[in-house]
Amino acid sequence: MQCFDSDSKSECLLPVQTPPSYKLNQVTLRTLIKQTGMMVEVIRVTRQPRTLEKPSVSPDTRLEEKISKRAGDMDDLLLSAVDETMKQVFREAGVKVIYDYLGNNCHLKREEVVEKPEVFSAGLKRLLSSGAPVIEKMILKDMYSKLELKFEEKKSYEFSDYIRELREKCGC
Repeated sequence: MQCFDSDSKSECLLPVQTPPSYKLNQVTLRTLIKQTGMMVEVIRVTRQPRTLEKPSVSPDTRLEEKISKRAGDMDDLLLSAVDETMKQVFREAGVKVIYDYLGNNCHLKREEVVEKPEVFSAGLKRLLSSGAPVIEKMILKDMYSKLELKFEEKKSYEFSDYIRELREKCGC
């Protein structure tokens, strides 16, 4: 939409795209002018017409929304991997006991596992001692599999390091 100043008021020109074979008649033009209160200019196009929309949000906002959505997806993926793996190993009742332990002793709610993987890992180690790394590895393998990535174990890497690395790979 192009706007310009005339002697009496600001006027706007509403471009209307039509395919080459389509002709706007005078009634259609008057209707467009009456409905929008703007002058209409018909532009011939050679490609398939598409709707022109004024973006309601800035490109930066859209990028932030995409990153936030991707981070949310990543969070959901991690939480589902944690839940599924622990249910496979400990069944439903065991998982409840573990989450209760983490909540009471580590002040970590189930939903916070994603935000605080180091607290989750430390709580598991306190509860399961030498069994914790096995569970963490199973969770990570499940996550990598869901992301269609190959899990490679690295020396001196902690659970939270893998999570951080996954977030970087996914741009979250």
